[in-house]
Amino acid sequence: MNANGSDLRRNTAAPAIELRNISKSFGAVIANRDISLSVAPGTIHGIVGENGAGKSTLMSILYGFYRADAGEIFINGAPTKIPDSKAAIAAGIGMVHQHFKLVHNFTVLENVVLGAEDGLTLRPTLARARKLLTDLADEYELNVDPNAVVEDLSVGHQQRVEILKALFRRADILILDEPTGVLTPPEADHLFRILASLRDEGKTIILITHKLREIMAATDTVSVMRRGEMTATLKTSETSPEQLAELMVGRKVLLRVDKKPAAPGPAVLEVDGLQVDGERGETALKNISFTVRAGEVLGVAGVAGNGQSELLRALGGISPAKGTVRVNGKAIDLAGADSGADARRRSGIAHVPEDRQSLGLVMEFKAWENMAFGYHDDPAFSRTKWLLDIEAMRSLTGVALNKYDVRPVDPNLVARNFSGGNQQKIVLAREIDRNPDLLIVGQPTRGVDIGAIEFIHQRVLELRDAGKAVLLVSVELDEILSLSDRIAVMFAGEIIGTRDASETDEKELGLLMAGIAGEARP
Repeated sequence: MNANGSDLRRNTAAPAIELRNISKSFGAVIANRDISLSVAPGTIHGIVGENGAGKSTLMSILYGFYRADAGEIFINGAPTKIPDSKAAIAAGIGMVHQHFKLVHNFTVLENVVLGAEDGLTLRPTLARARKLLTDLADEYELNVDPNAVVEDLSVGHQQRVEILKALFRRADILILDEPTGVLTPPEADHLFRILASLRDEGKTIILITHKLREIMAATDTVSVMRRGEMTATLKTSETSPEQLAELMVGRKVLLRVDKKPAAPGPAVLEVDGLQVDGERGETALKNISFTVRAGEVLGVAGVAGNGQSELLRALGGISPAKGTVRVNGKAIDLAGADSGADARRRSGIAHVPEDRQSLGLVMEFKAWENMAFGYHDDPAFSRTKWLLDIEAMRSLTGVALNKYDVRPVDPNLVARNFSGGNQQKIVLAREIDRNPDLLIVGQPTRGVDIGAIEFIHQRVLELRDAGKAVLLVSVELDEILSLSDRIAVMFAGEIIGTRDASETDEKELGLLMAGIAGEARP
């Protein structure tokens, strides 16, 4: 039992967590400004906000990763100093991080006890942990084989190990940071059943997520942060996704873009028997075949790591591949001397890569330089055959930044100094403004604020409505369903099924993402 006592935490009428006037700055940047928050015991409390709103900083203060510049923390009514994560654990707080903190070649049992060993030998600790895992499997559906090696587990089961680690340390307060980002919908549903069971047993849970649908489905109360401040705390049953989005952004936001029915034309992209080897020599893509037609969006859904990244890199000319790829009926070189990204652009392909910072931008270069990458031979950028027109590049970049609502509108600002959402808009502006026949776009709104998501979705659909073909890869099912006309689901390097977007739902897609194929469809 920890210093405060488990029974005290469960029976106290005081808030399980109370933050009073918390402030934290990093140099001139104010991450948290005078934030107060009260979380009732035995509840699931959601925290939402745009990127940079201060959510993670606030939770890092609660878990002892950062120290607040000002303010107080109360746990179950008692003032509590939390200088480090050890003190947080002693106060009954556990945290499940977005990127799991597991030793992959250790067993589940070894990971659970790591750092919490007691006694001169491991035997008593391992025995206690094994019994706990058995009890929790029965009580909360946290079934995981104690002897399994972590690297052999699915992502969903790895997350259960993280929860078990916290419970083994007798946590009565659990913080979960974006817990469903790498889960299939069935795994996410299972997680929320686990959290509901934990809440019903008196645990207090803080859920950080950008997915408003999950907030509505899983939480009892929700707090909204904007620009480092707490703007509202509401009962979840008394609010709506639209109200939460407006509180997050400061204006009304369309959560689902209205789109007219697609009018598909001739095939623009034809892929037949595409095969790509992975980094370790394994087959990452296995005879992939599909078609994308003019005037339609083909969405590619799947849990990260099932071949989507390799598909994007192969089609974008970044990685060699085998098979046949045609654009507007003309075969393109997949592995020869003329197989790179420049050749793809000449074929009418524009590519917005998954990782904008490593593949889409040079972070230390200015906006106007990034806007010219790959298109520096454009006549609009040339003064003579041999000289680039720098002023024209700056001027045209300023026009594009305005058109795509990039802030600030400063062609001379280096890419690193734009926010993530504005970096993404720069890449989209560069690629879409080239009027491509085919846009290949990966994770278009990853790490992007909700207001920018609305803008990006509108640009993608405008391209479709102009008669262009779009291949969209995203791990966000809401995004796939909102933008796509047809949806292909990838599992283990293969397309396991294709569905018309108007005739499917998250449940069916989730089963396909888990490798459970339904009835074959055309």
